[in-house]
Amino acid sequence: MDKQGNTYTFLYAAAMVIIVATILALVSQGLRPRQVRNELVAKKIDILQSVNISSTNRDAVDVFNRYIGENTYVVDFQGNRVSGEEAIDIDMAREMRKPLEERLFPVYEVRLDNGELKYVLQMRGNGLWGPIWGYVSIEDDGTTIFGATFSHQSETPGLGAEIDSDSFQNQFKGKRVFNDAGELVSVDVVKGGARPGDPHAVDAVSGGTITSDGLANMLRNYFSGYEQFLKNIERESYE
Repeated sequence: MDKQGNTYTFLYAAAMVIIVATILALVSQGLRPRQVRNELVAKKIDILQSVNISSTNRDAVDVFNRYIGENTYVVDFQGNRVSGEEAIDIDMAREMRKPLEERLFPVYEVRLDNGELKYVLQMRGNGLWGPIWGYVSIEDDGTTIFGATFSHQSETPGLGAEIDSDSFQNQFKGKRVFNDAGELVSVDVVKGGARPGDPHAVDAVSGGTITSDGLANMLRNYFSGYEQFLKNIERESYE
């Protein structure tokens, strides 16, 4: 075959593409178990952070097992536990594609060193450039937020990306999901600043209006999904 001809050039290029693609596929497959483990560890770090427990990549699994362990489950829209499902394995991106009434909702029970019980709820939504997600911990009264942690895939640094900052997340501590009449009102993220003392609102991220709106929508959407579960917690706290 003429090595100077177009046919040889085409076949050579095609062969190199196939070889490189095969190598990349094998490398990706080999790294997949490590990627899955890293994703799992990152999730556990975020869950713990929502209840103000610090952990690292090295000790997150042990710390998670200490405070949560097997005390995880999945509930449906009616607040009932769903058998055969593991909270840590729920694919929130897939659940988001379902109607709200058909989604599965992970719950993590955390027992703190002082004996207090907190419930961590998992959420996912859409920001300006991609998905956003978070974990919100609730007191055993079923309405008061104990802590929250949020993150994102590709929000603008210095603007929407600030949803993962301590200053933004700390605003949620002590906010209430239900009003005094027992109605679900969620927590709003207010452009220009929430009214002082408002138990149902926080300040939006400066310059990150769309991301802030997306986060507010995420909270409203998922608190609606967890509503019956939260009401069940409230009833149990008075029994």
